[in-house]
This record gives sequence, C-alpha cells and structure tokens, in this order.
Amino acid sequence: MTTSKSTQPIAPECIVIKLGGSMLERLNEEHIANFKKLQEQGMDLIFVHGGGPAINKQLAKNGVTSTTINGYRVTTEEAVGIVQSTLIGQVNPTLVHQLNKSGITAIGLSGYDNLLSCTFLDKETYGFVGEIKEVNSELIVTLLSNGITPIISCIGCTEDGIPLNINGDTVAGKVALAMKAKSLLLVTDTSGIKIDGKVHQTATISNINTWIETAHIYGGMLPKVTAALDCLAEGMPSVQIVGENLEGTTILQQGVFA
Repeated sequence: MTTSKSTQPIAPECIVIKLGGSMLERLNEEHIANFKKLQEQGMDLIFVHGGGPAINKQLAKNGVTSTTINGYRVTTEEAVGIVQSTLIGQVNPTLVHQLNKSGITAIGLSGYDNLLSCTFLDKETYGFVGEIKEVNSELIVTLLSNGITPIISCIGCTEDGIPLNINGDTVAGKVALAMKAKSLLLVTDTSGIKIDGKVHQTATISNINTWIETAHIYGGMLPKVTAALDCLAEGMPSVQIVGENLEGTTILQQGVFA
C-alpha cells in the first residue's frame, strides 16, 4: 500500500489527471480550458504524464528495441537513460510551458525531486522498471498550498540514484492514493473501456475482474484498470478512464454497468 511522508492535512478537493503520451501530442487550448474549469470549481489539480510516442521515437533514433509485457515497457539499462532524458528533458518541460502559457501555474517534477521512493519492480522480467514504495505527499501539498500545479513525469530512482521507468497509470494511482484525491482521471486516446466494440459508460470492480479473467482487458489497458482497482480498494468512490473530451468509463465500487 502506498504511504505518505506527510502528517499535514491533505487537500480534500484534489484531482489527479494522467495524460497519456498520445494525448500530449494533441493537447490544445480547449483541453486546457476544461482543466481550468476544474480549478475554477475549487479543485486542486495534479498532472502525471507519460511520453510513449516521444520515447519510441528516441529509442528508434538510437537503434534501441523495446517490448511490452502486461502493458509495461521492458526497459534495458540503455533504454532507461533514453526514457529519462526524453521525459525529463523534453516531454515534461514542454507540457509545463504549455500549461503556464495558458494560465495554469505549473512546475515539473520527477522521482528525482524527492517525490517517489522506488525499488525495482521485477528486474529479471521488466528490467529497469520501478515500483513505488512511498510518495512524498508533503511536497505536493506545499506546492498546491502555494497555488502551484505539480506536473509529474513517470521516472523514479532507487536510493542509489539508478533511474527507473514507471508506468504512468501506476504513478497516477499511487499519487492519487497518497493525496487522498477526490478523483483520478486517466486520459487516454480511447474513450473508455471498450468490450466487444462497445464503450461502457460505467463499470464495477466485479465487471473489471471478469473482463481481465476473460482477456477482454489486456495490454496497455491493464495498468489503467489496476491503478483504478487499487484506488477503489482504498476508498476512492470512482475512477474515470476517459478520452480527450474527458468522457468515457466511470469505474465504481458497485452498481449497474452500461
């Protein structure tokens, strides 16, 4: 279970928004206006971002191959340096600049900023992929209390400073849990969970477990629903997997799915 270093009160109206790499390439003023509306409603926002397309481009440029297992990128020692430089050096500052330019005061963070305490997830299987043991929520609270929106890239490191690639959905879920967020929005290039060609507007924990068992949910959607189930297990009322218009599937503790 994710723990937090903070003994201070956690912001009660906090929303964690995870932006997938493909979504970042299409991010525009209309999307940002939707985020600003949430702020105007009194919500504190925390962004977590991936960077798959940009990472793939840099890996290919350097002749480094990459595979995935269960939705996680298998990351070699050579690849993790490219992932680190791409996320921290390119993707994160571009997003921070875009948000600041649009009126959302933002600052970039990664696991190297005393934010995420990590270990290897399973080095034999995934290589340099991280598992989050602790989130420094006190740092996030300090930023939010000063009107600064954290923009978190999904790079962590060991105690010795070894870089670790972490799935963005996993980071978003762990941050949401540590911050006791009101909601978690996983924004992706698909408008929710699609089963047999149909996007379901709502789903329950039971539905999700069944769809995993029957292999209707697989690949990149697995980390998303895993993050959702972890948050629901800790008492979050719902998690949303949505498209760029912020509409898609709401996963609930219980209820009837549509």
